[in-house]
Amino acid sequence: MSSAEKSPSSIVIAVDGTSGSGKSSTSRGAAARLGLCYLDTGAMFRAMTWWMLSHDIDVQDADAVAAAADRPRIESGTDPLDPTITLDGADVATEIRSDAVNGAVSPVSAVPQVRARLLELQREVIERALDGAGIVVEGRDIGSVVWPQADLKLYVTADPTARAARRALEEGGTDAAAVQASLEARDKIDSGRATAPLVAAEGAVHLDTTPYTLDEVIDQVVALVDLARTASDRQERATS
Repeated sequence: MSSAEKSPSSIVIAVDGTSGSGKSSTSRGAAARLGLCYLDTGAMFRAMTWWMLSHDIDVQDADAVAAAADRPRIESGTDPLDPTITLDGADVATEIRSDAVNGAVSPVSAVPQVRARLLELQREVIERALDGAGIVVEGRDIGSVVWPQADLKLYVTADPTARAARRALEEGGTDAAAVQASLEARDKIDSGRATAPLVAAEGAVHLDTTPYTLDEVIDQVVALVDLARTASDRQERATS
């Protein structure tokens, strides 16, 4: 089913932003509250990276990564309360968060063949979700590349110090200064890559999560969804 054939009540929310900004927690929380599916596209890139590492492919060799990009079987569960990621049928939710993947995911993600393969998978998940209530999709190029026709586009950021503190806490007390340096390096790579760089999509609403609790950010997203739905209803009535 194409986006033109989606259920009249379905909605796609594209959430892009920087690492540690709270976009994952926000996306899952908003999806759960709104009764929508959820897709973490970053987990798909991490799964691809883990497969490359597990098969002894040099992640710095773009040609080698490109040649293998069609081989892994990656499947993402879309329940926001229990998101899953499997690789060739095996659960890899723990493995994809390892230090090895953290250090290798940027070069793998920059390979155009990897992005093309995962773009196809991501759009398939979104199209399936449009048969129901819709989906919240988070990543770095959702509103600009994956689904530019999204009903609502968000760009989520936070102060670098706050981002580092949050990520260090998630990782069990890792040194915040080291985490901040890693996050800023990742931002530089993702923003500077030639294919699908990290940017705020045209028409995206900027959410700076620094001064807010998670619940407060989710409240803001839900309010924006209500506004988007109201605007869509008015447009449909005006053209009917």
